[in-house]
Amino acid sequence: MPNINAAKKWSRASEKRRQRNQDVKSKLKSLYKSAVTGGATLESKKSTASAFDKAAARGIIHKNKANRKKSRLAKRAVKAG
Repeated sequence: MPNINAAKKWSRASEKRRQRNQDVKSKLKSLYKSAVTGGATLESKKSTASAFDKAAARGIIHKNKANRKKSRLAKRAVKAG
């Protein structure tokens, strides 16, 4: 446990950020999974791609990971018809 007040604040802030990032990552996984399954519309796939872009812009996931996921999603969309 930190003794310095500023370190205590850093610890609290880090925990808040960690929790927020974890929530966003979980949401991205859910969006991706629902977009990949058969019942997803083109609009839902676009919103999923947008969510990946936003997460990458905020630094929650790496930019290359976001692009990779979007690319795989687009390939599935083309393959599905």
